[in-house]
Amino acid sequence: MAILKVIEVLANSEKSWEDATKKAVKQASKSVKNIRSVYVQEQSASVTDGEVTEFRVNVKITFEVK
Repeated sequence: MAILKVIEVLANSEKSWEDATKKAVKQASKSVKNIRSVYVQEQSASVTDGEVTEFRVNVKITFEVK
């Protein structure tokens, strides 16, 4: 039986929500091993002068505890 743990991570990107999600996983993997999945809980964006300037995600990252 595997024991899994979930952490919540916030990340942002100037490109896309997908890029922000990838950044969240990449940064979390520096200190968390055995990442199994990522769940995008929320998406938002900053707007300046009618243009989207930043994409933000709130993700839940699941990893196995050894």
